[in-house]
Amino acid sequence: MFDDDDRKLWERVSSEMIDPVAATSLSNLCEWLYRYYGKKCIVILDEYDTPLQEAYIHGFWDELVNYTRALFNNTFKTNTYLERGLMTGITRVSKESIFSDLNNLNVVTTTTKEYQTAFGFTEAEVFEAMKEQNIPEKARESVKFWYDGFTFGTQRDIYNPWSIISYLDKKEFDAYWTNTSGNGLINRVLRESDKGIKQDFEKLMNGDCVEAILDEQIIFDQLSQNRNAIWSLLLASGYLKVEQIIRESLEDDPVYVMRLTNFEVKKMFKRMISGWFEADSSFTDFVSSMLAGDEEGMNHYMNEIALTTFSYFDTGNHPSSLEKPERFYHGFVLGLLVDKASTHLVKSNRESGFGRYDVVLDPRDIHDKAIVMEFKVRSRKEADLDETADNALKQIEEKRYDADLLAKGIPAENILKYGFAFEGKQCLIKKA
Repeated sequence: MFDDDDRKLWERVSSEMIDPVAATSLSNLCEWLYRYYGKKCIVILDEYDTPLQEAYIHGFWDELVNYTRALFNNTFKTNTYLERGLMTGITRVSKESIFSDLNNLNVVTTTTKEYQTAFGFTEAEVFEAMKEQNIPEKARESVKFWYDGFTFGTQRDIYNPWSIISYLDKKEFDAYWTNTSGNGLINRVLRESDKGIKQDFEKLMNGDCVEAILDEQIIFDQLSQNRNAIWSLLLASGYLKVEQIIRESLEDDPVYVMRLTNFEVKKMFKRMISGWFEADSSFTDFVSSMLAGDEEGMNHYMNEIALTTFSYFDTGNHPSSLEKPERFYHGFVLGLLVDKASTHLVKSNRESGFGRYDVVLDPRDIHDKAIVMEFKVRSRKEADLDETADNALKQIEEKRYDADLLAKGIPAENILKYGFAFEGKQCLIKKA
């Protein structure tokens, strides 16, 4: 069946092979199998997008895209020995990136109805499996809380198979769906996202919804700038679920109303956001100083945090002197949301265009300390950071940011007020 040319091709297939050899290896294999068995091949390519995600994260995107386009063209378009091809992945990479040579694709996504019960376990299947494992019916609500929520097409109440299998095996609730192939990309995109995305993510972490027009073809170069592309990625990855679709007219694009899929996903994001600050213990020390009213400690630790994490939240697009503190601020608020979720409600707001942002830590127990913070970027009219911090404290008093806390019954002496002044990576904090 093999002639000398075939043997030479076969011997060139190795981990050291050059791109042209690798790009034709699958189509050659299909031909050889056809010669032997007399049947065309079915090629199944799982997680086709994982190498592309890694290439985007680690900086060799262009090289891999060129190779992948050639591989797909040889394997799925010009391959006369192909019966059918099936590719699965999390992200639907744009046709312009790697599928430009393929014009006969049938694409199934999370929003299409085809195979909508085939991508996970239905609720009936989960409850039947629990019954077989002698897990009591009273555990069903907890299982729904942790693992339910996925929607495919119009089918709701789809469960993550890996999480359910892990739960049935261990009989314990935990976030089993972590460190999967897509999390590195999600982590980078969220960490480097602009203030608007982080503000919306605060809403998600607080249990609210976000709205977006979806673009299911992911263009990786747009992920750091395109709001809809980021939410499309999170939906395709299973981290968001569709609650409602709003369409005013046939001419309008549908607007998707989405929230976090379930508690397991929320727990995964808590770990991810905590990781943004874990490299430097200063964040924990800063929070402790803040609750203790230790102004000196706050200044020491905040400047350490700013020095080490400002660049961590940069996208490399050279944000302005105003945007840098904003990117850090919204990452900082998400960090507080995670760190103090058990003891405080974290509320944030931003006055557009003025470089001022306020944060309130509202204690769940009115006997605990409440915190009011005003963030301000130094303007050219202000002599120094000291004046900027004073103006931030003045803003707290003028806007009466403590009014809701006082109305709740929290004593005035338990409300700590801080003015934060930023200039570049420098920060000064003053206490009222």
